[in-house]
Amino acid sequence: MNLRPDQLASQLDKPLAPLWVLFGNEPLLVLEAGDAIRASARRQGFSERETLVVGQGFRWESLTMAAGNMSLFGGEKLVDLRIPTGKPGREGGDALQRYLAHLPAGVLTLITLPELDWQTRKTAWFKALGEHGIIIELNAPERERLPAWIAHRLAAQQQSADPEALSFIADHVEGNLLAAHQEIRKLGLLHPEGKLSLEQIQDAVLNVARYDIDKLRQAVLEGAPARCARLLEGLKGEGAAPPLILWALANETRSLASLRAGRDAGQPLAALFKSERIFDNKRQQALGRALERLSQSGLRAALMHAARIDRMIKGLVAGDVWDEFLQLALRLARR
Repeated sequence: MNLRPDQLASQLDKPLAPLWVLFGNEPLLVLEAGDAIRASARRQGFSERETLVVGQGFRWESLTMAAGNMSLFGGEKLVDLRIPTGKPGREGGDALQRYLAHLPAGVLTLITLPELDWQTRKTAWFKALGEHGIIIELNAPERERLPAWIAHRLAAQQQSADPEALSFIADHVEGNLLAAHQEIRKLGLLHPEGKLSLEQIQDAVLNVARYDIDKLRQAVLEGAPARCARLLEGLKGEGAAPPLILWALANETRSLASLRAGRDAGQPLAALFKSERIFDNKRQQALGRALERLSQSGLRAALMHAARIDRMIKGLVAGDVWDEFLQLALRLARR
């Protein structure tokens, strides 16, 4: 059974299901959800807890032993299984399926995983988790939803802010949700309950955004030129390697050019995504929107531009590499 993150709180006052599975790309949200489940388990009498971390040399029989090793004088037990790699392997997958087929009475099992790719989600062991327990996927909010996420967090500490102030915070914590959480908590300590002004927020919030290349690729596909400029400035300030940035932009351009050519030839987009091995739904949607505003001739020009930057990085052509990165990103993000 799949549960949305916003549905978790309403479930924690009810008798807990015997199996909970948390995974996603944002460790802060996974940690908070796990803490909430563990706190609810304590309230409901699960007084014992045993934590197992799957790593090199992990013995999977210890999972069954942990579930069966109940204290003579204790209450019910929580088995906290963590798989940091998200890859239990064949032995682990088989062990999980055997364990799920006979979930022990009086034991609550909490399994924590990282972000999972589409191949892992199709494995027999992961499907078995969904059949026997509750699965919650916890991902960082998209950039356009980040101000609303910040507003919700501020409201929890009886504070609020105007949209401009919320956008200011979002710009300065983008890609770093833990830092966003810390900045919001800091605002709660610095200022009383009520509405915060833009000046108060500007004085308190540090620039803790983590600029990464994936965010740049996303901004290009979404057609967000201002965000592209800000991300490139951040990457330059952090000393990012120009060849890596060029690879990301050129690779995105080649994918778009291939999809555009196939679409112009009358091929269905779904088949083109399959041939390009693009299976993530969000990425498919972003590419589809980008194709609506990019022509084949424009993409060919972008590929030629990328080739010129490559020669510039190698010292064969004079020019400012970072300025050319900006021009290329704006060419691709242009609406």
